[in-house]
Formats: sequence, C-alpha cells, structure tokens
Amino acid sequence: MKEILTLSLNEVSWLIKNQKVSPVELVNACLKQIDEVDSYLLAYIDVLYEESIQVAKKMEKDIISGNRVSALHGIPITLKDNINLMGSRTTAGSKILENWSPKEDATVVSQLKDAGAIILGKTNLHEFAWGATGENPFYGTVKNPWDHTRIVAGSSSGSAAAVSAYTCFGSIGTDTGGSIRLPSAVCGLVGMRPTHSRISNHGVIPLAPSMDTVGPITRTVKDNALLFEAINCSDKDKNISIKSNSSKFTSTTNNLESVHIGIIEEYFDNAQNSVMDSMKETIHILKTLGATVNYFNLESINLLKQTKDVIQLSEASRFHKKWIDSRIDDYGEDVKQRLIKGQSFSELQYLEAKHYSKLIKQEMLEIFKYVDIVLCPTTPFTAPKIGKRQIELKNEDKKEISNLLSYFTSLASVSGLPALNIPSGFDENNLPIGVQLIGKPYNEVILYHVGEMFQNATDHHLQKPNISFP
Repeated sequence: MKEILTLSLNEVSWLIKNQKVSPVELVNACLKQIDEVDSYLLAYIDVLYEESIQVAKKMEKDIISGNRVSALHGIPITLKDNINLMGSRTTAGSKILENWSPKEDATVVSQLKDAGAIILGKTNLHEFAWGATGENPFYGTVKNPWDHTRIVAGSSSGSAAAVSAYTCFGSIGTDTGGSIRLPSAVCGLVGMRPTHSRISNHGVIPLAPSMDTVGPITRTVKDNALLFEAINCSDKDKNISIKSNSSKFTSTTNNLESVHIGIIEEYFDNAQNSVMDSMKETIHILKTLGATVNYFNLESINLLKQTKDVIQLSEASRFHKKWIDSRIDDYGEDVKQRLIKGQSFSELQYLEAKHYSKLIKQEMLEIFKYVDIVLCPTTPFTAPKIGKRQIELKNEDKKEISNLLSYFTSLASVSGLPALNIPSGFDENNLPIGVQLIGKPYNEVILYHVGEMFQNATDHHLQKPNISFP
C-alpha cells in the first residue's frame, strides 16, 4: 500500500469511488507512514490512531452501500493544531493550551466531516501560529522532508511536512502573514490563502483576526481546489457543505490566452538568484501558454512591512492580554518578545496602519483593472538551515531570516487578497522554490486555472522529497 501514498488526492478519490481501495486501507497506510517518518520530522502533535480507523470503517460501509457523499469521502487529511476538533485537544503549539479540548468542531472541520473526509491528526506549528520558521520550543522544530537539516517555514509547518512526507493527502492550515504559502513553497507544495473572510474562522484560535484565513495545503492544484470547495463558505453560510464529485474550480480551457499577468517591478528582484531564475522561467512558461505579462509600480510598497507588523502585533497582543498578564513566562521566547512589542503600539498607530492597509489594497485593485493576477516569488530564499538566524541577499548586509521570510507574502495578507503558491523549480541544493499568484477578491478560480495550466506544463510538483519510497 505504500505506493498509493504518492498518488494525488483526486487519483485516490477515483480509486475509492470505484472500490479499488478502501478508506481503511488508506488510513492504515498513512498511519504506518507516520510511524516510520514522524519520529524525526515532528510534523504531528497528536495522531488519532483509533479515531481515524473507526471513522474509516464507517466511510467504507457508506461507500459499499452507495452513500458516497463527495469526492473527499474516505480521504485521510490533517488539521493544523490551532483548528478546533471536538474530542481532541487543540494546543496551538503552546504550553498554555497543552491540555485544552474544545467543546465543538470548527466550522471548517464540520464541513470536512460532512464531505466524508477522515481526520488523521493535528499537526505541529509555530507557537500560536506566530512565526515563520516552524521552530517550536514545546513540541519540537518540524524538519523539512527535502532536507532534514532545514526548516519547513511556518506557521503551518507540520501541515506542509505531513503532506510532503506522504503521511496524508492534504492538510488544512491557517495563513495570517504567509503561514500557508511559506511552508508550501519550501516543501514543493500547493497552498491557498483564500480571500479574507471567504472561509469561516469560527473555531480557529486567532492570531490577527483582520488578516487570519483558513486554507488547504496539497501536492497538486487540482487537489487543492477540491479541498477548497469543501470549506468554501463564510460564517453566514456555514451550514453549506460540498456534495458534488468534481470541483468547480478546476480548469475548463487548456491555455492562458485571455489571461493578463502583472509584475510589480520594485517587488520583483529582492531575492536569491535561484529564486529569481525560477521566477523568470515561470514567466516564460506562462507566456508560452498564451498569457500576456505587464509591469507595474506599487507606490505604497515601502509601507507594507510596517503596516503588516503593526496590525499583526497589535491584534495578537490584544487577544493574548489575559495570558500576558498572568502567564507571560509560559510563552516561548520569540513569541513572548512579539507580545511585549505588540503592547507598545498606540491605538493611533494601529488605526494609521489600518489606513495604510486600505491604501495598499486600493492600489492593488487599481492594478487589477488591467490584469487578472499579480505574480511574485513566495519566499526570498529557499529553506535555511534549522537554527540559522541571518541570511545575505545579493551581497547586502545580513538580515534576520524571520523578518525576511514574509517579505513577498505580506502583500496579499495586508490587502486581504487570495494568493496561491505553486511549485516552480529547485535550487542548486535540490530545495523547492515557489511562486505566488495573487488574485482579485473572491476570484480564487483564476488562480487555480493558471496554477493548473502551469502544472500541466511542468513536473516540479511530481518530484519526491528525500524520504525512502519505492
């Protein structure tokens, strides 16, 4: 059964539908893979051995009796451990919540269960989803399946490692400043940050509510679209669940002749040479597929980092105030320092940052009058070594890795726009590189269309990480 783990979610879905493989067999294969690789990857905080097998048996009976409810029926997936799962603890990767169990499922979990998905476990993360390296002092640093000496980025680090290491067929993470896209990029995966508020955050432990989103991490664009469709509703529509057997978000044409792509010039070249080479090759491929490319300027680009930092730090510190006052020493040192810094901003500074975020969004919407998507790198560099704190770009002074990682992802976060990471190549050390497609509000479909056409023309997403496979 080990070979089946390398198939896509859509391929396995077809096998289940046609009773070529059972949900029980799939779950057992995934659990065996977890046992083999997670002792050193540390992708999981909790593995739901008995619970997932029990659910798989029920899913198998439903299929045999002709009650398959969706294409996700019987598919093993995972949840980032800041997403509430009733009956299991939700730690948020923290000491503070190490024994806390929610009384109800998050809305996205209810939707996934309604679609027949099987929850295998809760995945590791940067503490309280507040960090871009995936280094956790309480549950361990998640290691990159492509090179076990390197980070997975964050904060959805365990979700990305779990998918990349073939221990599940997809994972649900969260993204505030880039926490889905960053680990997806350094693990060679597809990660979607939906339009802000498109997906329900009910039952998800917040970081910065005005930027927080929930989204899927998978190995292919088509798989990602399928998971996205299952959770695609806001709190207003949270009782809606997927009932179809094919995604509305996959491509219906085989070219990009009507697609216009925008490049923000001053945002284009602040990255390692390998990342820039991959970006240029991506542009070439998209042009070959028929897309038109135009270059633009973004006047507010210099406001981006400060705007993101003030909003995120202020909102997170506000949520954590009761624990800051009573349990400050129970936080990891990096999160503790961010919380203290967040308390230093005044209400006026926060309101000013919110004003700047509106300006940035308005500029982006102006660009979208002329283009369908904006293209940029996802990370400025490939996965650094675990424990490395600084990096040098283009012979400049060394800069803090934790500050630079979200350089490209902040744009969609601050402006509330949807953004999709897709694998775009490898560096000289065979480490994955990703590019980011940013779209208009609520137009995830164009991102999936362009992403799928790109994957049909390349094989980056088909490469396997440094784990022993048949």
